[in-house]
Amino acid sequence: MGIFRQGGKHDVAVAMSGVKLGDRLLQIGCSDASLLAAIASKVGLSGRACVAAASEAETDRARKGGERGGILLEVEQTPPGTLPFEDASFDLVIVDNLGGLLSEMTPETRVGCLQHAYRTLVPRGRIVVIERAPRAGLGSLFRRGPVDPHYGGPSGTETALKAEGFKAVRHLAERDGMSFFEGIR
Repeated sequence: MGIFRQGGKHDVAVAMSGVKLGDRLLQIGCSDASLLAAIASKVGLSGRACVAAASEAETDRARKGGERGGILLEVEQTPPGTLPFEDASFDLVIVDNLGGLLSEMTPETRVGCLQHAYRTLVPRGRIVVIERAPRAGLGSLFRRGPVDPHYGGPSGTETALKAEGFKAVRHLAERDGMSFFEGIR
C-alpha cells in the first residue's frame, strides 16, 4: 500500500460494481470475504444482499465475511449452474471470478450459470464480472489455464456474456490486479 493512497482495500472494486443503497444484489461465488462484505455493505438496510456459494468453504467464507462486516447477508449453497432465486429478483449480479469460478467451469456449467444470472436480473439490470487481470512478463508463464481454452482472456468473458443475451457488454477497467466486465440484461 502506497504512502499517499487513501481509502479502503476494495474501493476500486466497489466503485466498478456500481452498487448503491437500496439495490438488490446477488454475488455468485466468494473467493474473498472482505470484498464481498465491502460490496454487500453498500446496499444498506433498504436493499438485499445474497450470495450463491458453490462449496461449503465458500459458504463459510461468505458467512464469516458478512459477520465481520456487520451486514445482513443471505447465503445459499448451490451449484453455480443453478440459482434458487426467482426471476427478476436482482438489480445487480456480481460474478466473483477472482478464484477462477467461471474460467474453470465446463462450458455447459458456465452457460447455465450465466443463463440463471440473466434470468434473476430485472430488465435493464446489470451483471459485473470481476476477475484477475492477466499477468505479464515471467508471471504469465506460471499462470494456470482455464478448463475451456476458448474462455481464456478478456475476450472470453465478453464473448460468454454476449452469448447468453447480455447487451452493451464491455471491459470496464483493469486496476489493482483485477479486470472488470459489465453487461446489461
